Amino acid sequence: MQVFSGRAVTHMHTIVKKLSDYFYPPRCPICDEILPLGTVICEDCKKEAAAVTEPMCKKCGKPIENGEREYCSDCIVKSHAYRQGKAVFLYRAGMKKSMYRFKYSNRREYAQFYAKRAADIHSDWVLRNRIEVIVPIPMYPKKKRRRGYNQAEIFARALGKELGIPVDTGTVKRIRDTVPQKELNDKERQRNLKNAFQLAPNIVKYSQILLVDDIYTTGSTMDAVAAVLLSGGAQNIYYICISIGTGF
Repeated sequence: MQVFSGRAVTHMHTIVKKLSDYFYPPRCPICDEILPLGTVICEDCKKEAAAVTEPMCKKCGKPIENGEREYCSDCIVKSHAYRQGKAVFLYRAGMKKSMYRFKYSNRREYAQFYAKRAADIHSDWVLRNRIEVIVPIPMYPKKKRRRGYNQAEIFARALGKELGIPVDTGTVKRIRDTVPQKELNDKERQRNLKNAFQLAPNIVKYSQILLVDDIYTTGSTMDAVAAVLLSGGAQNIYYICISIGTGF
């Protein structure tokens, strides 16, 4: 059996990557146009991929206008099961289109761009919180089969690779199909998610867990999954989402 040196294997990977880029050229994660080799986003689209910056809510991570406030209007009146959350991009204009294609048009490759930016911005925060594992928000099995993938899981695996943190897709299961959250108000969202998630094992073996999802709106989904994990023995639940709206 022929054994290849590390240098030879690296060279082979480089060749495969170049061939892949030739037959399947990378696309801009914002406008979806084909990119010149060696670039990850169109120059004109960089402004559309606006990162969330201060001032932001100290709980959910939504940007807020008043820098003297610690929390957005939602988090002032609502208690969350998770400890703290962070977002990567503002959910607006080009980013909305990007998220739609990532979620519904099989643009799974966008996850690499999202994850790289997430790691660049939040790796220190992840390190400070001693995150042990990344858990993507699970999708109902029938819906996952119909779509072909769970976009939260795709992002989780890309982020885990960037941060060097394992990804767990087996601890929490979605056991009940639900109405799309975007169609509901806050109270309806909470009722919609009641008993929708369940632990696969009886005990959660991790203490510090990072949940990930594509879009954060009211936090109902994060809270539902966080509550299940806490009931199994986890100590603290944090989250990172790809995109988030503006708080008040």
